Amino acid sequence: MARFTIGYRTVKTALGAAVSIFLAQLLQLDFFVSAGIITILCISITKRDSLKISGERIVACLIGLLYATLIFELLGYHAVSIAILFLLFIPSAVSVGAKKGIVTSAVLILHVYTVGEASAALWINELALLGIGIGVALIMNLYMPNAERDLLWDQVKVEDCFRTIWKEYAKYLKEGDSSWDGKEITTASTLLSDGKSKALRNIDNHYLRYDDYFYHYFAMREKQFDVLESILPFISTFGDTVIQGEKMAEFMEELSEAVSPGNTAGYFLIRLDELREEIKEMPLPQTREEFEVRSGLFYILHELEEYLTIKKMFKPDPKRTHNVSGKRLTRDLNKKGSKK
Repeated sequence: MARFTIGYRTVKTALGAAVSIFLAQLLQLDFFVSAGIITILCISITKRDSLKISGERIVACLIGLLYATLIFELLGYHAVSIAILFLLFIPSAVSVGAKKGIVTSAVLILHVYTVGEASAALWINELALLGIGIGVALIMNLYMPNAERDLLWDQVKVEDCFRTIWKEYAKYLKEGDSSWDGKEITTASTLLSDGKSKALRNIDNHYLRYDDYFYHYFAMREKQFDVLESILPFISTFGDTVIQGEKMAEFMEELSEAVSPGNTAGYFLIRLDELREEIKEMPLPQTREEFEVRSGLFYILHELEEYLTIKKMFKPDPKRTHNVSGKRLTRDLNKKGSKK
């Protein structure tokens, strides 16, 4: 059974519907309850989405009222006219990209049918209901909770997962320790998916600025995560020959300490070239097993280069870049939260 909760969107919807009905009733509009219905339909999860939906409803309602006036006045006010009206109206609304306004328009169309006369006064009444319903919804949607704090938390958690993954890879290469349960891989995957979704909503919650930093950040980490996953099967096959990967383990340990939004890829790409040369200078494999391990190491080198290149192409935001550990940033966020 789902937990009973009242979120901010529920509060906005309830308050907005009440305000719309109150205003419509205050202006003595017919069918004043419909203003509340329109508000409920127009309140959305993001500001831009709400504005887009409101535009579609306005266009669809104007088309619907026009069809209602023409068809009812020409064919009469009966059920056949309604069928013909919707047969023409729905494809028309879809063709102009206003399909989300069909339900709202249906309410206004049926008002015309109920009154039995498409007069100028009725048009004014319906447009007033539409204006109040949409206007209140847009005002209510001006408030959206700031998602940056949540996104920053997700960023910290993702980086902590990446640090742990690199450290566990290095530990296995050095010691052959296979006690790690790999939960950070599952956690990172979930965080990255949720982070991208939150980042997209955050973009759509700004009218005047386009802030896509977090979306690009999580997209970048998602690509790097694919590399982390592709490396795992090769590391897990090294078995007792992990001594040959000791230098790579040291590199991974160093890499784990540098996971941050800042761009340190240039330095590590140079270190990676040095590591590749060191491995090339090692004695040639003498057995099939040694050959397989060496080829696995070179595959990992290739994937590491891809991992670092992805990061190098990412442009960090100086205002959001930290060069401290995830634990320290977590403490800072906790302090900030306690002040609030």
